[in-house]
Amino acid sequence: MKKTLLCACLFALSLGTNAQDNHGYGANDGQFKSLAEEIADLKKNNDMFNVYINYAAHVQAQADAEHKWSTGFTNRELRLEIKGNLTDRLYYRLCHRLNKSNDAKGGDNFAKATDIMMVGYKFSDRFKLEVGKLCQSLGGFEVDENPIYVYEFSDMTGSLDCYMAGVAVSYKPVPSQEFILGVTNSHNEKFSEVYGDNPVAIEGNGTHNRVLEKSRNPLAYCVNWNGSFMDDKLQTRWSWGLQGEARHKYSRILILGQKLNLDRLQCYFDYMREYDGVDRLGLVSNEAAALFPAPGGTQVWLSDTDYNSFVTKLNWQFVPRWNLMLKGMYETASVKKIDRLNNFRKSYGYVGSVEYYPVKSQDLRIFLAYVGRKVDYKEGIGLNKYNTNRIELGFMYRLKAY
Repeated sequence: MKKTLLCACLFALSLGTNAQDNHGYGANDGQFKSLAEEIADLKKNNDMFNVYINYAAHVQAQADAEHKWSTGFTNRELRLEIKGNLTDRLYYRLCHRLNKSNDAKGGDNFAKATDIMMVGYKFSDRFKLEVGKLCQSLGGFEVDENPIYVYEFSDMTGSLDCYMAGVAVSYKPVPSQEFILGVTNSHNEKFSEVYGDNPVAIEGNGTHNRVLEKSRNPLAYCVNWNGSFMDDKLQTRWSWGLQGEARHKYSRILILGQKLNLDRLQCYFDYMREYDGVDRLGLVSNEAAALFPAPGGTQVWLSDTDYNSFVTKLNWQFVPRWNLMLKGMYETASVKKIDRLNNFRKSYGYVGSVEYYPVKSQDLRIFLAYVGRKVDYKEGIGLNKYNTNRIELGFMYRLKAY
């Protein structure tokens, strides 16, 4: 009973104190924040921590190279993204794939599942610096697109390994023009994890094997220009990069992307070319290296591989909440110094989808899509051409969870 009376007295005293503190309008205004200040603080705190869940799933019917059909449910993408502005100048971003291996790699001690983990600092509106694991500034619009919206990547983009530890410096002389210089590792893994314990490169006309040696400075350098013209209706993403693969072996990549960005119609065209001193993309080596026998325990890679890729994509919002997407791809692969592998591979890709946005305020899409591929090889090299087909019904959702 005594404890109850004591609590009641303390409660009454606190009410009296509060009444005295608030007695008289404006008597202690300096101790309290206005409603506008509270809202500003709330907005700032929210901007420090934003969480997105990127998810794409579908049921599909697929025909393989032997024209055998199969069906099943597939979770194509599941990515967690966290980002925010800690101050007016300091910001961060984390992008992590939840359906990929979390084993740390020997080169940078990051898992392949972690695409981005970086911290950035804005020195001014013109100049900023980003460090950590970054997406290399490779230009092009297919490379830059959120993967959950890509039904099928081109062979070249799908084979690119572009999330690397390093640093990037960005400079905007005017708001519509941006130049980026990036220096990163060439790979997440150690040299032996990429090329094997006893790798050799096939050189000359396929008659000479050269042992690949580890590079002393396995770094990648990339210069990128992002332009905007005509009130952002015309955009460009151009880049050139050099990546160290092995001793005296480099990969060179050029990407020229241009995009028409209208209110209800968006269309881009990317041209990509990569010339590898040793086959970084691995497409040619995986398919044609079996034509060149090597001693047991030796991993074979082809030298002087040349890739060309042409990719175009159109999005048309023909009525509210509906989008038509069409995409075409044409690609070639060649080994310039081996006659029978000169222009030996051609690939064609075609994608079409109809997307519906059921909730106006959310980036949720329900889609029906068709994806087709055809691969042709030069006659007489012992590789059989093939084509695949796929039909998908599913959804894509970029959910802002917080």
